[in-house]
Amino acid sequence: MSAGTAGVRERYAAGGLLGKLTPGSTPAVIVVDLQYGFTDPEFAPGFDLDIVVAATRSLVDTARAHRIPVYFTTIAFPQHDGAAATWLQKMPALSGLRSGHRSTEIDARMGRHEGEPLIVKQAASAFAHTALADLLAEAGIDTVFVAGATTSGCVRATVVDACAANLPAFVVRECVGDREIPPHDASLLDIDAKYGEVVTLEAATTMLAAIAGTTEVAEPHAKGLP
Repeated sequence: MSAGTAGVRERYAAGGLLGKLTPGSTPAVIVVDLQYGFTDPEFAPGFDLDIVVAATRSLVDTARAHRIPVYFTTIAFPQHDGAAATWLQKMPALSGLRSGHRSTEIDARMGRHEGEPLIVKQAASAFAHTALADLLAEAGIDTVFVAGATTSGCVRATVVDACAANLPAFVVRECVGDREIPPHDASLLDIDAKYGEVVTLEAATTMLAAIAGTTEVAEPHAKGLP
């Protein structure tokens, strides 16, 4: 942590920010947009996420080992309509992420299981105009651990909406990535100060194991590709 960041955190804490969250008893992992469109630089929105993918696979495998549900999201726009026109005006790089295209498939390195839900979205937040909130409520989920890309975009938006839904959200530092370091770091600071909790992968796996040792977790419902 830089001296500047430490100073910001001190001022935030003195001003009543940076409170601490307590995880509930029924967690889930949400993997945001680790689809080929982002993990493969061949595609316009893509960049090097190899380290994030590897770390997230470790997190996901820990969750699976403890029967904690894992939910994946992907951005996939319909083939021939004007969905999300405003967002695409701001980020035309996303315009190639069309239903049925390889860019919308979850990176195979995640080893997604057939029964793990896939939430298809056309907005930054995993909660925006999707069934995610209903699926989490149906499963009794009261805490989410968030991984994926990008930190300043869809990860941050998802955590903000999780907070609005009264779901404590824990962002796993090694499991999120962005195209540039400054927005990544600024977003982690902002999330940690106002909306969620930023934790290390080691801390997250310890928390998941501890929670799993005290509770039974509901099985998720499957949701297929677009």
